[in-house]
Amino acid sequence: RQANRAAAQAAGAIALALTGPAVERQDTATFRNLDETVIVLDLSRSVTEGGNFQGVRQAAAAIADAAGTRAVSLVVYAGDAYLAASPTTDRDSFGTTLFALDADTVPDRGSHPERGLALARRTLAEADVVAADVVLITDGDGIGAAANREARALADRGWRLQALFVPADKPLPPGAPKPDRAALDALVRAGGGKVADIAEPGPVLDAVGAGTAQHLAAGGYGVLAYADLGRWLLLLAALPALALFRRSA
Repeated sequence: RQANRAAAQAAGAIALALTGPAVERQDTATFRNLDETVIVLDLSRSVTEGGNFQGVRQAAAAIADAAGTRAVSLVVYAGDAYLAASPTTDRDSFGTTLFALDADTVPDRGSHPERGLALARRTLAEADVVAADVVLITDGDGIGAAANREARALADRGWRLQALFVPADKPLPPGAPKPDRAALDALVRAGGGKVADIAEPGPVLDAVGAGTAQHLAAGGYGVLAYADLGRWLLLLAALPALALFRRSA
């Protein structure tokens, strides 16, 4: 009976070890420099003149707040893309830059979200960021094959593409394209994130606000965020196993 009990205890400990038990490391916050957020903001005419641009700014500020102590950078685009704010944890400085934006910030007419996403990807790559959220705020105009390639490129690096949709809030300027929510939904599916309306950004705020440990694990770097307990359970399994060997002798 003692041998059976010892064998059962050893088998139970081994089975538990194989499930991969882990606990979050206490020093996870030290990895926050590996976890950043990039806001990619559409400043084309259809957004700045046809959408709720004040609501767009407020949504971007909410994303920055949701990122907590992690660095946030800002990319703006229309016909071309520019880095408006380098990665920073200074929310006051970021807010000053954000609320200074207007329809004339980007001189290039048009709407090329793929250029904004490409600049976000390069910014993260140059900083050797491990985990990241790229949050695209747009009405969906200009999304095509090139933007979808950029979304997949982000996902391939373990970075998540989230999005906030900007619906038309007032009559659009002559010749301005209509908002395209379906195209934005498809883009975010390719990027592995979530999409929401700027008026109800909760799902995206929750995704960005998830802890550093969750972000690192989602990016395939769980070993940095969690301490594996499996090895200790295997050592524990050796104790009843030793009793079996003594019995056999």
